[in-house]
Amino acid sequence: MKTLLLILLCWLPRLALAQAAEITGTVRDQQRQPVPFASVGVVGTTVGATADATGRFELRGVPTGVQRLRASAVGFAPAERRVTVATQLLTIDFGLETAAAGLGEVVVTGVSRATELRRSPVPIATLSRREITLNANTNVIDAAVRGIPGLSAVTTGPNVSKPFIRGLGYNRVLTLYNGLRQEGQQWGDEHGVEVDGYDIERVEVVKGPASLLYGSDAVAGVVNLLPALPDGPDGRLRGEVLSEYQSNNGLVGNSLGLNYQNHGLQTSFRASHRLARDYRNSVDGAVYNTGFRELTLTGMVGLNKAWGSTHAYLTLYDNRQEIPDGSRDSLSRRFTRQVFESGRDDIKNRPLVGEAELESYAISPLHQRIRHYRVFTKTQVHLGGGELHLLLGAQQNNREEFNHPTVPSQAGLALQLTTYSYDVRYHLPEWQGLQISVGSNGMGQLNRHQQATDFPIPNYDLLDAGSFLLLKKPLGKLELSGGLRYDTRLITWSDFYVAPNPATGFGAESRAGAAGAQLQFPAFRQQYRGVSASVGGSFLATERLTLRANLARGYRAPNIPEIGSNGLDPGAHIVYLGNREFRPEFSWQQDVGVLWHQPTLDVSVEIFHNYVQNFIYQARLLSAAGQPVVIVPGNTTYQFQQAAARLYGLEASLSLRPAALPWLASTSSIAFVNGENADAARLQRDGPAARYLPLIPPLRGRTELRATLPAREGLRLTATYFRASLDGSGRQNRFLALDNSETATAGYALLGLGAGTTFASRAGRPVAQLVLQVDNVFDTAYQAHLNRLKYFEYYAASPTGRAGIYNPGRNVAVKVVVPF
Repeated sequence: MKTLLLILLCWLPRLALAQAAEITGTVRDQQRQPVPFASVGVVGTTVGATADATGRFELRGVPTGVQRLRASAVGFAPAERRVTVATQLLTIDFGLETAAAGLGEVVVTGVSRATELRRSPVPIATLSRREITLNANTNVIDAAVRGIPGLSAVTTGPNVSKPFIRGLGYNRVLTLYNGLRQEGQQWGDEHGVEVDGYDIERVEVVKGPASLLYGSDAVAGVVNLLPALPDGPDGRLRGEVLSEYQSNNGLVGNSLGLNYQNHGLQTSFRASHRLARDYRNSVDGAVYNTGFRELTLTGMVGLNKAWGSTHAYLTLYDNRQEIPDGSRDSLSRRFTRQVFESGRDDIKNRPLVGEAELESYAISPLHQRIRHYRVFTKTQVHLGGGELHLLLGAQQNNREEFNHPTVPSQAGLALQLTTYSYDVRYHLPEWQGLQISVGSNGMGQLNRHQQATDFPIPNYDLLDAGSFLLLKKPLGKLELSGGLRYDTRLITWSDFYVAPNPATGFGAESRAGAAGAQLQFPAFRQQYRGVSASVGGSFLATERLTLRANLARGYRAPNIPEIGSNGLDPGAHIVYLGNREFRPEFSWQQDVGVLWHQPTLDVSVEIFHNYVQNFIYQARLLSAAGQPVVIVPGNTTYQFQQAAARLYGLEASLSLRPAALPWLASTSSIAFVNGENADAARLQRDGPAARYLPLIPPLRGRTELRATLPAREGLRLTATYFRASLDGSGRQNRFLALDNSETATAGYALLGLGAGTTFASRAGRPVAQLVLQVDNVFDTAYQAHLNRLKYFEYYAASPTGRAGIYNPGRNVAVKVVVPF
């Protein structure tokens, strides 16, 4: 499959012709000054462009007829113009008013059709490419967490971040890449999202049940990672070269992006490479085995015509990610490394790791390798007065964890997951203001072990399908929307046997009747069904005040580890035990929001309550004597549990851009969520220690001040800014204390400083963008509550009084982007 993708990446279609027009113009602010690098596009199509440093733009391939043009830029309220386009050159200028945030932005995730952000009854947040670029991030999820309140991440080192929305994650949060569901063993803790962060133009996050549109696995929300489409003039090759360096772990990142369009033909390509050594903090020094080496290739080819558009995407992702286990010397607290297999290994008596190895970029023998291949097409066709959208995709995830120090080439875990996906929806012609959309989506999966020695889950097959109906009706200032969906999922596997391999001495997949064969996973077949629904509305009380509310029922079928696990996951250092009798989760979530929008001020307050039936979570397994059960030495044992749960909380944000100081902008946000076990019988049996749910983020807040120097005619430095940020996290005393599954986490505050500018040519075109960023300026020692490494500790007491592994310390980052 890898060879096929590499061949297809080089493929280009023949040029197709259709009637289209060209539009040029200039984007200016209220003082008639140019707005550099504004985005201009045709609403409802993929036609778009980026203005140059003088605010000038060119739109090629604009479909004829009546079209809506939209211009937007960071710090300005979007503006739209309705024009009649013929096959000729048009000149259209835009005037933008200053604004602090993007409540007028248009989103495509979690809604039936493109919808203005403040009119969506479901809370949706966005993050632009500019904001991603202005931060030093080790992965795209980390970037989104910084900018979107209510979104958090469970981390295992700098490059592994699993998205959580309002306290729920793993298979409850659906990650999409340009609308295609990301399927890569996302139930695991120790690997992140297989996407090139340099290629992402925009992140859209649905905060709340999105089962209505996406089915199971979106019960907590959706994270949609959207790549850019070509936006340059026809017949001209454009692109960028990006390089960055981060001091904390020596991260070196390089990326080359190319794009081209001509008479509706669009194509792009990006190659990115990143490598990093072990990260550092003031408590642990260099944290052994947290480096990585990552290569990503992305290609796209498509057509954008008056009849619609079609695009084909191909991606290749290859990541060698080290696996930390936290073993140390008890007195010096220096890290140690494993040299013997588990039978002979004494985790408290290992050799020390040398300084040269801690400073090296070489990947250690004990690491994981994740290869992810993806091919899919997205098509949009104007049909019968409506629009047909079709997505077809295939992807394969190959995950290997090398955990045998005496035989480094032997993978302990080797899984191959192949997924075929479809998503089809039709937007009927609008009838008396009523918008109707119908659709269906689903997937088929085959998961197979590949010459492994550890088998935490069985080989399995999965078939999933769902159909939905969506309605939206504006009634003056009130806009109502809702829908209904039915899903079914079939999971099957055959008897799975494991036996010792005489040649290697390790376990191996076997068959019934073979010498030493043991039945690890008895055959299983179960069909899960669920009904999802949603009803909500938004009300424009005034031109500035929007009120919105939504009630949604979500559905999630149990994932494979929850029902079938029975073995060690080497990378997570956890033995998982599942339960075949689990039933699907169903949630009822209520959302209420108040939004205030004006050119100099945006305020939003979102309150939610979520009751989940049959909530599935992990808890440590104890013996009858109350002691932790150890099945594999050096690894903890967790058993999945099921109970009712209740989550509630709020997010609030304030964005301010004073009219008297148009160069100054401030943004502040706060997010709170509380998750509690709602099973009265379980609480009575286990007491207060079982009150809270695991992996609930603490109270979090972020404030940023940014000063942007005004653009001036003839000035070669444009979009120059200075910024200061403060990220705070409260003490987390609401944790799952049962069986010592979690512990309290102290609060902390981190200061960040940054600056940047864009060098322009004499003609006003950008030549290079420079970004400087310092995170954790005071090198504060802290542990995030959702940091898994916090619990990597093998001693009851420490001579320093500090247990577990701490988060990264001070980081100085430099990033250069050269467009052409």
